[in-house]
Amino acid sequence: QVQLVESGGGLVQAGGSLRLSCAASGRTFNYYNMGWFRQAPGKEREKVAAFGWTGGWYSYYEDSVKGRFTISGDNAKNTVYLQMNSLKPEETDVYYCAARGGLGRSYEYWGQGTQVTVSS
Repeated sequence: QVQLVESGGGLVQAGGSLRLSCAASGRTFNYYNMGWFRQAPGKEREKVAAFGWTGGWYSYYEDSVKGRFTISGDNAKNTVYLQMNSLKPEETDVYYCAARGGLGRSYEYWGQGTQVTVSS
């Protein structure tokens, strides 16, 4: 089992920045693929960023966040981060951290989510 706990959400003005954290515990040594997702009420969950190991490190960013968001990790702290810059009001969502056993597999572990609200 892997437990994921997000933090760092909050209220920020448009153009501002937030850094989300996802602390992982449990069998984390098995999980080298982490992702950040977001979901607004009534909308489908959207993958925002991901990274992991598949014979080499890879990273993924949804087109609208490229150049503004950065996913990173600290192995010593078992923590994954999402640095979000130049935030937009339409990015007001609940942000979730997720883990999977490898590229191509489904994300099987999810955190409870953290609310990000961007005011205009």
